[in-house]
Amino acid sequence: MTRPAIAFAMQPGKTEHVLTPELLMRIDGLARILDPRPMTTFGDSRANRLLAEAEILMTGWGAPQFDADALRSASHLRLIVHAAGTVKGLTDTNVFDAGITVSHAAEANAVPVAEFTLAAIIFAGKQVFRFRDLYAADRGRERTQLLQGQAIGNYRRTVGIVGASRIGRRVIELLRHFDYRVLLYDPLVGQESASGLGVEKVDLDTLMANSDVVSLHAPALPETSHMIDARRLSLMKDGATLINTARGVLIDEVALINRLRTGAINAVIDVTHPEVPEEASPLYDLPNVFLTPHIAGAIGLERTRLGEMAVDEIERFIEGRPLLFEIRKGDLERMA
Repeated sequence: MTRPAIAFAMQPGKTEHVLTPELLMRIDGLARILDPRPMTTFGDSRANRLLAEAEILMTGWGAPQFDADALRSASHLRLIVHAAGTVKGLTDTNVFDAGITVSHAAEANAVPVAEFTLAAIIFAGKQVFRFRDLYAADRGRERTQLLQGQAIGNYRRTVGIVGASRIGRRVIELLRHFDYRVLLYDPLVGQESASGLGVEKVDLDTLMANSDVVSLHAPALPETSHMIDARRLSLMKDGATLINTARGVLIDEVALINRLRTGAINAVIDVTHPEVPEEASPLYDLPNVFLTPHIAGAIGLERTRLGEMAVDEIERFIEGRPLLFEIRKGDLERMA
């Protein structure tokens, strides 16, 4: 059987460790690699040549948009596998209309996000950052010992999950190993499904008011923009923590900063809107904020999991087996 031709499109600086030498050898056994160097544009002569011959296109972070011009060049293309999360911004419905199969490695990217979230939940309940700051400020343990006697810790605390996305569900699964009460807000999840997940389905206001930790896992859609607004932030318990590893636009950032300035709540923020806060943003300096530069998803060696999942899908496609992570045309509008 003739091996199908495969090409790559991604930014090498953003995708180091995705295509390891071992994975490239595995791909070479499945398909004919047209050029091991990934395309970073679809607008030059090399790209035109590769697209004209490629039957499979493996993309990753930083890949150029697969627009109508690229589609016209790719007359033999049958499969796009994205070795990353969302394909929003990479392609549109024209690809599906052309009969090209699309898959992605969002499940692989969900793993480190869920792990990061679990760590943040545990640290929030334990008030680890407050202990760190007091210990560093005092160079002694008098105040930290007093803090240990307060009603803190993770035993029988309530965690609110906003969005039963693939990441939200992974977090729920991880939380089953602990003594948490878990609340869920997701309008697309029914009571029976929530019971199957082992969570209590509640409305968003109830979740905000009753959770010791609120963790956001909803997609960025018009109806979710600023869903966490000033009113809902005011519902949070004193000492509660808001975690956002989803999308910055879910939160009214001005309202969040105002609430944080009161000292009433804490926040673990991995994503913001805009993606990099302005230099003068209080998020950098507020003592009750733990701000990270969008690192919850796959970084470093974790990226290899993305490549492995993408190659697994390529192998299934070549062998005529059903794909595990195929994206349908209707999925685009609900994706993060």
